[in-house]
Amino acid sequence: MSFSKNDILTWPQIRLIGSVDEAMYAEFRNQLGAAPTDQPLLVAITTLGGNPEVARAMADDVRLLRECGRDICFLGKAAVYSAGATFMAGFPVSHRFMTKDTSLLLHERQISKTIELSGPLRSCTAQLKAALNEIEQSIAIEEQGFRQIVEGSQVSFEQVREKAPSNWYLSCREAKELGLIAEVI
Repeated sequence: MSFSKNDILTWPQIRLIGSVDEAMYAEFRNQLGAAPTDQPLLVAITTLGGNPEVARAMADDVRLLRECGRDICFLGKAAVYSAGATFMAGFPVSHRFMTKDTSLLLHERQISKTIELSGPLRSCTAQLKAALNEIEQSIAIEEQGFRQIVEGSQVSFEQVREKAPSNWYLSCREAKELGLIAEVI
């Protein structure tokens, strides 16, 4: 389905502002439950980031709605950073929009962990293996998200994986030129 700027501006909207966290997810679910079901839906978000797993859960809700035949679009406003981009990846490019002067940030997942080894050597080995497993699983999830955000665009998985470690900021215009979004509004 093709969408005009007028369609985007006149649809009922779910409006999300702030950190992507459990409170935003609850607000998303509340507004989704109250939204009309007989017309396309627009989710507008402004975020500096947050919990990537909450963003993945929200994106999965979008996927499930789309699989049930619901038309749902994404509108990034002002800033779509980090976990906001993870949420955006849940929408196909044709259903992604940004307002003028919006910025997008793609970066690697972060970890801050101190490992204190103390005790029998075997338990120390197990602690280190557990931490390594956590890191490897997080990298696999991150790469899946990178593949989702670039699907249907001119950006390759390798490009985003190369640029993400240094925090890849894109203007809405750049995102449009690279095919990461359908239109700037």
